Amino acid sequence: MANGKKNKSKKKLFIFGGLGALLLIIILLVVFSGSKEQIIAVQVDKVVKRNITQEVSATGSINPDVQVKISAEATGEIVQLNVKEGDKVKKGQLLLKIKPETYIAQKNRALASLNAIRANLDVAKANMAQAEVDLNRVKTLYEKKLASDAELEASKANYVSAKGSYDAQVANVQQGEAGLKEADENLNKTTVYAPMDGVVSSLKVELGERVLGSGYSPGTELLTVADLRVMEATVDVDENDVVLVAVGDTARIKIDAFTSKTFDGVVTEIGNTAISTGSDSQDQVVNFAVKIRILDNESNIRPGMSCDVKIETDKKFGVWSVPIQSVTARGDNLGLVAQQQEDKNGPQVTDERLKNKKVEKKTQEIVFVVKDNQTKIVDVQTGISDDSFIEIKSGLTGYEQVVSGPYKAISKDLENGTKVMIQAAKGPNEQNK
Repeated sequence: MANGKKNKSKKKLFIFGGLGALLLIIILLVVFSGSKEQIIAVQVDKVVKRNITQEVSATGSINPDVQVKISAEATGEIVQLNVKEGDKVKKGQLLLKIKPETYIAQKNRALASLNAIRANLDVAKANMAQAEVDLNRVKTLYEKKLASDAELEASKANYVSAKGSYDAQVANVQQGEAGLKEADENLNKTTVYAPMDGVVSSLKVELGERVLGSGYSPGTELLTVADLRVMEATVDVDENDVVLVAVGDTARIKIDAFTSKTFDGVVTEIGNTAISTGSDSQDQVVNFAVKIRILDNESNIRPGMSCDVKIETDKKFGVWSVPIQSVTARGDNLGLVAQQQEDKNGPQVTDERLKNKKVEKKTQEIVFVVKDNQTKIVDVQTGISDDSFIEIKSGLTGYEQVVSGPYKAISKDLENGTKVMIQAAKGPNEQNK
């Protein structure tokens, strides 16, 4: 019995001792793990000199630099159509003809009316000449006292009336001539000629179709003649980017139909009127039309083709730069204003007044420089950027190692003095001094 009790005591001793040892191990693990400093794995890149080209991207379509849309000026049926879409035409070439009979009749009426008016003018001229002769004869008789005052006044009145009739007929002739000229011009509008050398890029009517002329409203659109030798890209540029664009800037144009070629271009025109889309102020997009002439045109380029454009707005050579993702913005609480101001006419500003100052927030662009596996926050001033790199104007002297990834670490996790482990430096971007 004594041995049994002794064995039970030993078992209890072992159990409680083991539990105590386990508890001690857990406590030690908690203590040491709690005091263990976190190490963040990052990628780094070096601050080196690069050539940076700042670009503005936009999308749009291809259009001829010069194109003329021709609308009907006469109403009637198309009785002659000499071209089809895609035809080359010369300036002055007859394109189509609208049935002219109605306009020929109007011209004939105007001509007949003018001839009648001219005949009346001849009669009025003869009457005025006769009235002038009668007046002179009466004047001679009156001077010889062979005609009375009444006869002289009657002759004068007759002459004035005849001259008035003549002047009215002169005005009628002028009016008739204007009517004939108008009728002749209306007749000429039934024939449509090419306004320039070019290509029929769009034909919207068929032979036999009836069209409406331009009166108080725009006439039927007939066709478009374009000079395809000079083409341009018309793109919509965002209002925040258009201020960077200037006439004469170089552009690179990618046309969807030419997947393997990039066309060179130059900015020729920047729109002054905004193009707004979206009625809701939150969804509203404001763009400006920018025209870019294509310098190396190809005959296969057609109006209406879609394109993507990159406009080179600025270019710098050999400037200090870092990967664009290395630069982040942090908002730092600057706290209460701590500087006391001295009033020349009184005591210094009291601490109580300083406490009433509002807390200011400042956003500063920073990079994380890595030295001895520790990060250091460095304020930087940036310049232009391209798709991959951004210019550093101040804050870095060159060849420092800066954190370039991951994004979460740069934007949130890293602080001043954070321990880091360089995981994988970006070989292509690493350049030694």
